[in-house]
Amino acid sequence: MSAATNRPGARTASVCSADETSRVTHSFKVVGSVLHRGFGVGNFVRSAPFAAGGHQWYILYYPDGYAQDNMDYVAVYLEIISENEASVHCNFKLVHQDTGRSLSVSSPQMVFNEKFTYWGLPEFMKKSDLVARGYLKDDCLEIECDLTVIKVGEIDVPPPDLLRNLGDLLESQVGVDVTFNVKEEAFHAHRIVLAARSPVLMAQLYGPLDDKRKRSVVVEDMAPRVFKTLRMLHFVYKDCLPAMDDLDGSEYEEMGKHLLVAADRYGMERMKLMCESILCNRLSVETVAATLVLADQHHCGKLKDACIRFIESSNRMDNVAASQGYENLKRACPVLTAELWEKSAKSRKL
Repeated sequence: MSAATNRPGARTASVCSADETSRVTHSFKVVGSVLHRGFGVGNFVRSAPFAAGGHQWYILYYPDGYAQDNMDYVAVYLEIISENEASVHCNFKLVHQDTGRSLSVSSPQMVFNEKFTYWGLPEFMKKSDLVARGYLKDDCLEIECDLTVIKVGEIDVPPPDLLRNLGDLLESQVGVDVTFNVKEEAFHAHRIVLAARSPVLMAQLYGPLDDKRKRSVVVEDMAPRVFKTLRMLHFVYKDCLPAMDDLDGSEYEEMGKHLLVAADRYGMERMKLMCESILCNRLSVETVAATLVLADQHHCGKLKDACIRFIESSNRMDNVAASQGYENLKRACPVLTAELWEKSAKSRKL
């Protein structure tokens, strides 16, 4: 399509009316010398933009023809501005200047998109007929476009509910085929779900060295109350930590530590990182030494770095040394403790 040309003396006026069904009537008045010969084949006058069906549109009028093959005719086109897809029906009309009656030409239903941005009538009417039939008078021509944007019905799709379904499966206990033995108590689950979520459990339940009919997992070093409180299976099935709104600050932190240990034991990296984030956000002078020991024992690199940065900032080393967890830190990480003291001493000299 050639570039729009608006020569001196050419004026356009647009009147638009619409209803709630995405049907729009747009009136495009072309006034002035543009209506006479000499404007040039392929050059057009563009209407003001108008809205219909959530899209912006133009009417394009070619007074000297759309192309050489139809230069004896005036042409009119509809152009969409947006790149979104729109299904439409268009009806172009020439309005008689005396009677107000119109000559109309309708389009089939069309789909506009990023590749099909305009449609029109290259032989809308012969130039010689515009004046002879009363459509062009007193240097004024009026084109109407009845545009219907066809809205396809939308169906709301709910968010994924796989995790909710898995949670319901755990709650219902339907089809459970493996048991966590925690001392004298048993907690039932589904082998395939456990294996999918934990590489450690995958090896235990389906590994080459294990009995394929294995129906139990023995949990060492954990009381049934802690296993139940942790609700580790909640994360396995729902991929989120259990709500802990009823816990106070210290209980919340302690729960995060227990969950981190469990996550490390079963190779559940996402759960482990979530627990690291909880503990990182709760660092204090009183807790950072104990948290650093935990991070070192369970290979939590990001949490360990956060603890070191916390201690190094604002010369907190003396206060950390007075905390209850400091003795454990010296025993578990003697080299790291020495480095922290060395850095602290250097920062004081600066």
